[in-house]
Amino acid sequence: MSLKLRLARAGSKKRPYYHIVVADARSPRDGRFIETVGAWNPMLPKDAERVSLKEDRIKHWLGEGAQPTDRVLRFLDKAGIANRPTRSNPVKAQPGKKAQEREAERRQREEDAAAAAAEAAAKPEATEAAEAE
Repeated sequence: MSLKLRLARAGSKKRPYYHIVVADARSPRDGRFIETVGAWNPMLPKDAERVSLKEDRIKHWLGEGAQPTDRVLRFLDKAGIANRPTRSNPVKAQPGKKAQEREAERRQREEDAAAAAAEAAAKPEATEAAEAE
């Protein structure tokens, strides 16, 4: 049986509250679970105690082979129970394909306008030089 440490939603509409549970990976999110090992209240301010964990039970289930989801692993890493490796995605900060195309078109228009302005500025000088002779 594949076990997961994951969040099960509770609370009312627009007032979420999550239980951290040990469940079979095939069971639904809010369905049957084996044990509740913690809770997370995202409605509390960040400086308050938002996450409560039963560390001994979590260590027991991790020893039994339960795999935490990414969000639960973040909580466990912050509590010092498990280690979450840092990830690096340098492509994430780059704009999308269409945004890059729009930026290239904008730069081309600016270059064309600058070239036209330089050309217009050069023509009166040439006519002034011709008139001076």
